[in-house]
Amino acid sequence: MKHDSRPSLRRQLLLWLLLPQLVLWAGGGLLAYRMALSYAEKGIDQSLTQSVKALARQVKPVGSGLLIDFPKAAQDVLEQDPDDRLSYMVSSPPGQFLLGNQVMPQPNAMLSIGTPYLYQTEVDGTQQRVVALDVSYGDDSSPNLLRVQVGKSLAVQQRITRELVADMLVPLLLLGALLSMLVYAGIQRGLAPLKNLTRQLEHRTVETIAPTEETQAPSEVQALVDAINQLLGEVQRSVHQEKRFINDAAHQLRTPLAGLISQVELAQSAAQNDPDLTQRLKKVHTGAERSAHLVHQLLTLARSESQVNRQRVDVAALTRDVAREWTPRVLAHHMDLGYEGEDRVTIECDKLQIREALSNLIDNATRYCPAGTQITLRVKRSRDAVLLMVEDDGNGLTDEELSQAFQRFWRGSQVAGGCGLGLSIVQEIARRHGGQATIERHGDHGLRITLALSLRSGMVANPPFSAQPHGPSTSP
Repeated sequence: MKHDSRPSLRRQLLLWLLLPQLVLWAGGGLLAYRMALSYAEKGIDQSLTQSVKALARQVKPVGSGLLIDFPKAAQDVLEQDPDDRLSYMVSSPPGQFLLGNQVMPQPNAMLSIGTPYLYQTEVDGTQQRVVALDVSYGDDSSPNLLRVQVGKSLAVQQRITRELVADMLVPLLLLGALLSMLVYAGIQRGLAPLKNLTRQLEHRTVETIAPTEETQAPSEVQALVDAINQLLGEVQRSVHQEKRFINDAAHQLRTPLAGLISQVELAQSAAQNDPDLTQRLKKVHTGAERSAHLVHQLLTLARSESQVNRQRVDVAALTRDVAREWTPRVLAHHMDLGYEGEDRVTIECDKLQIREALSNLIDNATRYCPAGTQITLRVKRSRDAVLLMVEDDGNGLTDEELSQAFQRFWRGSQVAGGCGLGLSIVQEIARRHGGQATIERHGDHGLRITLALSLRSGMVANPPFSAQPHGPSTSP
């Protein structure tokens, strides 16, 4: 099956509606993560600031020394949670350890006395948020500086951030999935009028061209429907005018041509003693017959392009009837006509068109094959089609001629009487019945033309295969 590379309207709508949603969802997730991280950081900073101020209040100057009132219980509280443990250090002067954790990196900036300074560093391989506070003590003659630092691991901050983001993004994801389904359903509903229009146009044929009936479509689609209906109306009028012209021309020409042929035959009878006049009248008679045959074929072609009137037909019996009708003319050309195949095969088809197709094939074989040719009509049933075949052992065609056989007005021989429309009519009739006509070599020199007709529902089962012997078709 050939891949259709043309862009899909549904795909483009889904792309332009869902892709921005996906981008916005991803951007919203990133923004939510940053906001959650910022709020968690602010909470930690506020907690650290309160802790460092409370710890600084426990360090009291006494004379030229310091009294650190930091009970063991408070120290245990600060260090009890390994994941959320507070690290602290008291140093005086700043950086010279007095109490707490000895491994506490110092800030790289100058601190203002009494103002907490927040920074981020790494302690024992983990990221920590640290606050430092400088406090002065002593008298004017010997001022001293005390630094209190409190740090907290960022693991808890990151966990809280992930939890906040998950709590926000999971509902957003569910809402996004629901929105995507609503968008898809909306697109399907919006494209439904186009699908209905496509279904209505898919089964249109030349004989069933008619305006569509999409009255509930949106205004944009209704404009397309109106334009298509206008075009279909023009095509319908053009087709009807063409068929009417062919029918009228064929009917108007048949009567004068028939009269011309009769008058020429009377003139031939009266001019038997004048060889030159007889020869001229013979050429006129041949031309008139050829014109009459052409008019008949044009009329048949016009009918074959009309609507197929299907009915239950036993094509095997129909083929035998056609063979009986043609037997006298075939025998007059010193040829043999016979039937072989199924006794009964019933399908839905246009009886008149199938009869015309078989008659055209027999007529072609009779016109262009030499005397002594055997013509065989066969009816066979395959898995999904009925095959009507006309075989002969005449002169056949070359490969190039076989490829052109179904072209209109193409003739493989200059034998008088033909007009090059017989096989075209057969092909058109086959196409109107959902099948096809094929031509191939038969035997060493002959041809086999097969008319394949698709089976319709309700086909009558056939009895066992029965072939009648090949012979002169006085009663095929």
